[in-house]
Amino acid sequence: MSYTKRVLIAEDSSVIQNLARKILEFQHYEITSVKNGEQVLQLLEKEDFDIILLDINMPVMDGMECARSIRKLPNENKAKTPIVAITGNAKNYSEEDFKEAGFDDALMKPLNFDRLVEVVAHLTE
Repeated sequence: MSYTKRVLIAEDSSVIQNLARKILEFQHYEITSVKNGEQVLQLLEKEDFDIILLDINMPVMDGMECARSIRKLPNENKAKTPIVAITGNAKNYSEEDFKEAGFDDALMKPLNFDRLVEVVAHLTE
């Protein structure tokens, strides 16, 4: 049997974090959640993930800065981890902004949970 895919969710909204967790756990993903980008980088020092879901607007370190930092990590495997933006402010950013920051895809709030599952499955194949 293949191993369980590990998903790191960085989202300061407990409601969105918990909903995404429940939906992805139902799809047999192993979920780790944090509240900001700095916690993402601290976790990546110790652990590996198959995909990272990053809220764009978080305290301490936002998703854009965090994605850029991940792409610059010295560990090539970690630097190439798929990253998906989660944003309620899609109008403030273009697709080009997300690509430039290192995101593989973007999901808009309110989250479409079918799309969430589809994107995570596609990027972790």
